[in-house]
Amino acid sequence: MTTLLWGVLPYVAFALLVAGLVWRYRYDKFGWTTRSSQVYESKLLNIASPAFHYGILFVLAGHLVGLFVPVSWAEAAGVSERTYHLFSLYGGTAAGLLAVAGIVLLIYRRRTNAPVFRATTANDKVMYIVLLAAIVMGMVAKLAHSSGDGYDYRQSIAPWARSLFTLQPDIDRMAGVPVLYEVHAVIGMVLIALVPYTRLVHMFSAPVQYLFRPYVVYRSRDPEQLGPRPEKRGWERTGS
Repeated sequence: MTTLLWGVLPYVAFALLVAGLVWRYRYDKFGWTTRSSQVYESKLLNIASPAFHYGILFVLAGHLVGLFVPVSWAEAAGVSERTYHLFSLYGGTAAGLLAVAGIVLLIYRRRTNAPVFRATTANDKVMYIVLLAAIVMGMVAKLAHSSGDGYDYRQSIAPWARSLFTLQPDIDRMAGVPVLYEVHAVIGMVLIALVPYTRLVHMFSAPVQYLFRPYVVYRSRDPEQLGPRPEKRGWERTGS
């Protein structure tokens, strides 16, 4: 089971991610979208969407730093273990709460607004459940092991995660990892595998072409000037 979870599942999740992205790009370009429902309701969306997106961006940034920046690099930059733990605890919790609040509002909006609810697919429901579970479980694991300097996952989970890129997964590093962290990691890998098959695929889209396109000039027109040419005040030259 240890080999399956920490030596096989990560590569299965990555393979499904890559295969899904390639398939969606080649055969479902028109489906590569968030399927925005803003046309049905925008007031609550304008609150929930920014909250979720800012929260999840901070959560992702924290994971990237925690998993892929070695302890020696942090110490060389003058960041002690205590400082990192406090920043991770309070900053990560705040980001997680912001993301969870955004997701809860989005789910509430979809459940209470009839047109939005009708536009919600089974795929969306699964995505919301897995995404919410991954974030909440990460927060629970962090808070459950927050006493003292907390659980130092940078000595276990982080080296294991980095070893995956060498194709020699160091599964021994996962021995003794708290169960809550293990559950969080498994749900995270499931979420990675689901990304290209859900609306979350839009995270891989960036409007790079907007940096190079020509400017679009918009000119306002007086509504009174629409239609025939308006009459001008004063004398006009007559034909000879």
